[in-house]
Amino acid sequence: MRIAVAGGTGVVGRHVVSAATDAGHDVVVLARSRGVDVLTGEGLVEALDGADAIIDASNSGTTLSAKTAIAFFESATANLLDAGRRVGVGHHVALSIVGIDDIDASYYAGKLAQERAVAAGPVPFTIARAGQFHEFAGQLLSGMRGPVALMPRLLMRPVAAREVGAHLVRAAEGGAVGRARDLVGPRDEVLADAARRQLAFDGSRQRVLQVRLPGAYGRGLASGSLRGGPDAIRGTQTFDEWLRSADHTR
Repeated sequence: MRIAVAGGTGVVGRHVVSAATDAGHDVVVLARSRGVDVLTGEGLVEALDGADAIIDASNSGTTLSAKTAIAFFESATANLLDAGRRVGVGHHVALSIVGIDDIDASYYAGKLAQERAVAAGPVPFTIARAGQFHEFAGQLLSGMRGPVALMPRLLMRPVAAREVGAHLVRAAEGGAVGRARDLVGPRDEVLADAARRQLAFDGSRQRVLQVRLPGAYGRGLASGSLRGGPDAIRGTQTFDEWLRSADHTR
């Protein structure tokens, strides 16, 4: 089948492309570097011509602004759904995050807005939620250059982006189901602890301090809901195994 991957050069998207290619699918990468812009719609209809499924692994970045995240995901989703409808795409797969139903704030507000748009859209859909990626701690650390890095108290069950990519391809192959089973990692982690282990592995002396964020957002991060439920599929690669793997980059 022909699969179009939005955000196909990103953290998860590149693994989607690899998994789909390895499975023998014809893959189209939707990215600005390939002349396709999901935010403006430029090049979308042409790129989606003949596609059987779209996998949306696009990302607005690690923004803490709910307004920014909502604007990005609503615009990108509207453009993808409209272009998909126009060319007859039969399945729209959207990557989202486990446990965010009661955390309608910050970045998660954008993902919830995306889910609502996909569910109300004209294309048969699957929403596939996953845990935080192993890369998440490093993404936050990359923006903290001083001697101390502040990490929110976040209870998570991180999963390998490579496993998420393969999970999304399987979802696309299986047809629209509405909500797929969640995918989480094999082990409970605390974000600050993972960040400390990554810094130690990378030979950095930067210190990590854990802080409890205020309001509903902070309560949600610390609640454990982002670890997913008991029925979630469990990935296999632990955070420490990922640190030692070729996928670990900083």
